[in-house]
Amino acid sequence: MAVVKVIELLSESVNGWEAAAQEAVTEASKTIDNIQSVYVSNMQAVVENNKIVNYRLNVKISFVVK
Repeated sequence: MAVVKVIELLSESVNGWEAAAQEAVTEASKTIDNIQSVYVSNMQAVVENNKIVNYRLNVKISFVVK
């Protein structure tokens, strides 16, 4: 049986929600091995002059602890 740990991160990108999710995984993978999944728990967009200028996510990243 594997032990899985979950951490919560905030991430953002000017290129969309997918890019923000990838940014979270990329940053987490700098110090965490064995990332298994990312769960998006909240989405938010910053609007300026009637245009979305930044995409923000709250994500939960799960990884296997060895």
